[in-house]
Order: sequence, then C-alpha cells, then structure tokens
Amino acid sequence: MTAVTDRQVTVGTIGDLTPGEGRTYVVDGRQVAVFLLADGTVRAMDAVCPHRAGPLADGQIDGTVVTCPLHQYAFRFDTGACTTESVAPVRVYPADVHDGAVVVRI
Repeated sequence: MTAVTDRQVTVGTIGDLTPGEGRTYVVDGRQVAVFLLADGTVRAMDAVCPHRAGPLADGQIDGTVVTCPLHQYAFRFDTGACTTESVAPVRVYPADVHDGAVVVRI
C-alpha cells in the first residue's frame, strides 16, 4: 500500500453513492474512485486501471475487490494489489463518512 498524507478532502455526500457501485471524483488533479460497499463502508482508490486505463469506478465489486470492466483485472480495496495478474497496484486512500460527507485522505 502506498503511504498517504493526512490531508482530508470532502468529495461528496453519502447520498451521491449507490451501494455496490463506484463513482469517480477529481482530487488534487488525480481521479479517485470511491465505492459504497454493501455493508455501508466506503473505500477509495485510484480510478484508472494501470493495465489499459480502464475506469475502475465502473467495475464490479466483490466484498474485497473491484474488477476492471475492460479486462477483468481485480484490485484489492485494502492494499490496491492486483489479485488476478502481475499488474502494478493502484494507490488506495483511507475513506470515511462524517455527518453524511464522504471524506478521503490524500
């Protein structure tokens, strides 16, 4: 997992997210995918697949991974590691909900 700083950025509200789906936000010039999991937790990672720049926010979510819709590479929410091939990991970011706001630490 890539180290992150403690700068917290509010990207939207929990109402902007649909359970089981992702949404892309631009934070500090980078695309960040934020996912609302079925258990109500949020996860955040780079939104672009390192393989062929697929949109990870549009991928299928399994409890611990998101699968890129272009070539089915799966990336872990906790580490960003690819679980299906030897593809570079994506950066993951701590994300939480505070008073209905989705906050990502960049």
